[in-house]
Amino acid sequence: MSDSFNRTRSAAEVLGLLTRSLGTLTPELKKAATHVLEHSNLISVTSVREMAQQADVKPNTLVRMARAIGFEGYEDFRKPFREEVIKGRDDAHVRDSWLQSHPSEDTRSSLYADLATASLGSLERLFSETTSPAIKAAADAIAQAPATYVLGTGMVNSIAAYFAYLVGMAGAKVIAIPRDGLSPAEGLQRAARDDVLVAMAFKPYQHEVVEAVSLAGARGLRVIGVSDSPASPIMTSAIHRFVVPIRPRPVFPSSLGLIALLEAIIAFMITSREDGASSIDGAQQPRGDGIPLDEGGR
Repeated sequence: MSDSFNRTRSAAEVLGLLTRSLGTLTPELKKAATHVLEHSNLISVTSVREMAQQADVKPNTLVRMARAIGFEGYEDFRKPFREEVIKGRDDAHVRDSWLQSHPSEDTRSSLYADLATASLGSLERLFSETTSPAIKAAADAIAQAPATYVLGTGMVNSIAAYFAYLVGMAGAKVIAIPRDGLSPAEGLQRAARDDVLVAMAFKPYQHEVVEAVSLAGARGLRVIGVSDSPASPIMTSAIHRFVVPIRPRPVFPSSLGLIALLEAIIAFMITSREDGASSIDGAQQPRGDGIPLDEGGR
């Protein structure tokens, strides 16, 4: 690989390239790639042998993975990650993992401290790995779409519905799915090319959500994928991808990072409006509240 190839790609771009390539990799290479994507904080500080051991693959598998996406080898693949550390990027992954590995005593005060650490670490990781251009691109896609579908099931269903409500208040036409007893895929029956699907999925990934995202991609919808891993099955069809940390410790999964991301997208939608007006303050009636404006859907 040429030096210019390496210089033109940041660590985030390399991860994006690897994510887009998942569907073309062999099962063993995909296994390695999934581990690398889910533990990208370790790429710069872990040897190829250590990373392979953690992924339960042979070191040469990581080398072949790197070559499969255009690099000469694993060292070239991880070069952008090491350069970011050299440039002084504060790695929230490593710090948060270290803090989580040193639990305090089981008291109310230590629980409070653990909750604060996990919450702040989640937000820090989210905003250190998500760029303002990426959020703006997603906000613009929603604002310019003929219709936006918002999909969230399980623990994020109510969050998805609230996001759909705010999107409608910001002036966009929005439909929250699933609804009325329909499956997510059935909720996309009236969706057309150039519509947007905001899909939220977290482990364990529900088959019906993955199916709906795949259907949306096949129909030409622009998919905004929000998940807990760049290797999530909904990311393959996504044009805009956001990885949100959902911490299982110290007590329960946290939706803090997800809410922060969605609020950022809404804020960018409002500030990008040409008239500078926001209907969220109640000055205007929303074009949608997560419910189709008419049964015709358009």
